[in-house]
Amino acid sequence: MSATTASLMFSFKRFWAEHCIQNFLSKARSLPCCFWPRSHPCLGWYGKCKRELLVEACRLYTKFSARPSSIEAIPFVIEKVRYLRAVRTSIYGRPGACYVDIPADFVNLQVNVNSIKYMECCMSPPVSMAETSAVRMAASVIRNAKQPLLIIGKGAAYAHAEENIKKLVEQYKLPFLPTPMGKGVVPDNHPNCVGAARSRALQFADVIVLFGARLNWILHFGLPPRYQPDVKFIQVDICAEELGNNVKPAVTLLGDISAVSKQLLEELDKTAWEYPPESKWWKTLREKMKSNEAASKELASKKSLPMNYYTVFYHVQEQLPRDCFVVSEGANTMDIGRTVLQNYLPRHRLDAGTFRTMGVGLGFAIAAAMVAKDRSPGQRVICVEGDSAFGFSGMEVETICRYNLPIILLVVNNNGIYQGFDMNTWKETSKFRDPTAVVPPMCLLPNSHYEQIMTAFGGKGYFVETPEELQKSLRQSLADTTKPSLINIMIEPQATRKAQDFHWLTRSNM
Repeated sequence: MSATTASLMFSFKRFWAEHCIQNFLSKARSLPCCFWPRSHPCLGWYGKCKRELLVEACRLYTKFSARPSSIEAIPFVIEKVRYLRAVRTSIYGRPGACYVDIPADFVNLQVNVNSIKYMECCMSPPVSMAETSAVRMAASVIRNAKQPLLIIGKGAAYAHAEENIKKLVEQYKLPFLPTPMGKGVVPDNHPNCVGAARSRALQFADVIVLFGARLNWILHFGLPPRYQPDVKFIQVDICAEELGNNVKPAVTLLGDISAVSKQLLEELDKTAWEYPPESKWWKTLREKMKSNEAASKELASKKSLPMNYYTVFYHVQEQLPRDCFVVSEGANTMDIGRTVLQNYLPRHRLDAGTFRTMGVGLGFAIAAAMVAKDRSPGQRVICVEGDSAFGFSGMEVETICRYNLPIILLVVNNNGIYQGFDMNTWKETSKFRDPTAVVPPMCLLPNSHYEQIMTAFGGKGYFVETPEELQKSLRQSLADTTKPSLINIMIEPQATRKAQDFHWLTRSNM
């Protein structure tokens, strides 16, 4: 998340140990972290069986899973169990989650401090480089590209490759597209960012360089019709198993993404070359960007009430600090917010990731706030939630208030998942029949006052229905660094995205 953060450590209590598995599924994005949940006490066969099953279940989704047998063993487990290190394992190679189960009865247990042996912190991850011949081949393919595109993934962010990749973009005039958590490696407002022409860039590029980005559903598996049938992929990744997934690449560069991007720079520097900034490809991309940005701006400028997504995000973007952490989850809230809310720094965006796991947002926001509190006091955390997504972990507001973390929660409330009913439609629909029989399952109770959850625990709550109310409440929330706030933003229940060239996910033919 921050340049100085090696790993994130979340502490769960009550029944959250079981819910960790759901969060591990969302870690398929390869988020480096260690989970230290407090599980049930060491009492009875049933409890023992349940705990062991939990550790084994988490082993399926994590790089390392273990449970210390005593308090004295905790440093040993964290640093060294069977020659594996939880922290080291989470950050070495491709980053990933580790699970260390802490029994509940350890919390109040007392031991002699002299009996605890502390382990030294592991060394920084080793840096590996790609084969020289492969780097040479990749540089040749890039130079001969007619319509090149760089895709910057979260792997580039974790590798701290921003300096080298930005130099590649600027020195050789190459267009780039960030993935959701690759945003900010090169700032979103950079003139070479073609995020506003995403579909066009993917569909017509003839050479695509993947920097730590996987060809999964988020990138449509690299297949037609979203891509040209003969597109050449250059895949840069630290994980050998990821190379060649779904599409056979023209070149594979296995190694640390920062080191490999530097190798590419050095190879491209050997011959004077840059991609022509006035090429037909650049002209096509700029025209599409201009038309898409105009369409979004038109939606954002609408004065009708209730507001739409674009109006909300336009006014939010105007006030967001450039260095804030943006956490986001939801359906349209996350998808549209990703295109409007800008990231200017790497490792400053967290969202629901590869498996779109709902319920992770507030936990991520709490972790981000703890990092900010420790390393950069005053840095804000903005958590942008859909109303349904907020419902998955909304009671974590109590945790936020308990530790007085000045997180700003924005709940974009359309009374449903993707779309809902307004109050009149709700009443008419359920007037003569039981709501369980006639109300669509995607609809939620209209005009729910989520802000009252925040005020119930001592934070600030706002219920807003107009752009002016949104601007005022966000301004007040940003000015108050002493307590958390929640802004419940009512929008048009039938609001949706602007017209898309393709369905968001290529449908199966099965």
